[in-house]
Amino acid sequence: MEMITEIVTSVNNVLWSYILIATLIACGLWFTYKTKFVQFGMIRHMFKLLVETSGDKIKSSNNLRKERKISSFEAFAVSIAGRVGTGNLAGVATAIVIGGPGAVFWMWLIALIGSASAFVESTLAQMYKIKGKDSFIGGPAYYIEIGLKKRWLSIAFAIFTIMTFGFAFNSVQSNTLSAAFNNAFGIDTAIIGGIITLLTAVVIFGGIQSIAKVSSIIVPIMAVGYVTIATIIIILNITELPKVIEIIISSAFGMEQAIGGGIGAAIMQGIRRGLFSNEAGMGSAPHAAATAHTSHPVKQGLIQALSVFTDTLLICTCTAFIILFSGAPLDGSVNGVQLTQFALNNEIGSIGTYLIAIILVFFVFSSILGNYYYGEANVTYLIRSCRENTKKGIMFTYRTLVALTVMAGAIMSLELAWNISDITMGLMALCNMAGILMLGKYAFRLLADYRSQLKQGIKDPVFDKEKVVPEIKDQLECW
Repeated sequence: MEMITEIVTSVNNVLWSYILIATLIACGLWFTYKTKFVQFGMIRHMFKLLVETSGDKIKSSNNLRKERKISSFEAFAVSIAGRVGTGNLAGVATAIVIGGPGAVFWMWLIALIGSASAFVESTLAQMYKIKGKDSFIGGPAYYIEIGLKKRWLSIAFAIFTIMTFGFAFNSVQSNTLSAAFNNAFGIDTAIIGGIITLLTAVVIFGGIQSIAKVSSIIVPIMAVGYVTIATIIIILNITELPKVIEIIISSAFGMEQAIGGGIGAAIMQGIRRGLFSNEAGMGSAPHAAATAHTSHPVKQGLIQALSVFTDTLLICTCTAFIILFSGAPLDGSVNGVQLTQFALNNEIGSIGTYLIAIILVFFVFSSILGNYYYGEANVTYLIRSCRENTKKGIMFTYRTLVALTVMAGAIMSLELAWNISDITMGLMALCNMAGILMLGKYAFRLLADYRSQLKQGIKDPVFDKEKVVPEIKDQLECW
């Protein structure tokens, strides 16, 4: 096991030190420039869209059978369910321990830059979505194959996504939850694993409709609850806030950190854990974005860009402030979710350990559901030409394996779980970045059309493929 851990760690360091960081930042800056800083200039419009779609109950008829479509808000909830999880509690703690407080700054930066990448990938997913059995489906594998005609790349992406979300990420989620409950209540990790596995199986065997419904209920509760706790702690420590911000900034750029190599560690950990948390540009959220029923692809692109802000700038920052206010040890003696529990204990007493464990139930369960669906969308992509009975058998097997992975993750090594997920996430992100770089021109064109309609006073812009992208209109099945 030690040899496997060492090999995985070495591959990880090469992938993240020399390849992914440069790629993610370069692509994020390019998309920010080409979209004319869409993530900043249209942020008020993003909130407006989210509020307007939060009550959508869209129905349509298909061969006399009424189906419930996924609204933009529900697609947002599924993507937030996938984004918000252990990365927001355990991941932030790990980044601070390894990279120092400066890692928080780099998490912020990757969110600000990466939200432009999130906009592009989600807009493309909407544009290239296809009709599924119960809802629209799509994602990077679909727009890479349809738009680029590079099936080898779409297959590679699909395989890496299944490995990353169906298995690696879900093992990390259950691992963190079981550790938190063991620390808080002394409950055996296998028991926690068994309970969360059972709950997962009940929902995922119900498909995307079930996942969307559960996520749209869980996500607002968990986000508001955790932010409320963090806000109270910030208010109680308001006089310390300038000092904490100064520590974050100085640790990100300070001379002392530069001499000790700390800046490199802060950048690597901030971006690695930031990407794990918000998934901007990775190619995950487009799967949820593609399911939405909307009048213009850009709408879902904007909403998904907002979800990056919600994840990192709001929830991850809450965790960082809780840890840095508390004076918790950052020497590695306490790490992961236990550090977050320790910090909360310092602020509000022993109840903090229990609160984090309970909050994690919502965070982890929602993430497992979102992660499962991202994997399912790619399993569906790979088997779409199979016979119906074969499809059902493969899907049943996938769902069963996901449930078993959740169980296994509860009792496996935390370090190995994180490192495996980092590798598969990195390879998946590279495949997606190649796709959106080559297809990004269409997202830019759609954004220009959307802005033009808004300037004309059209409150609800509608996408017309004949007018906006006539050269690829035959590729767009659902428009």
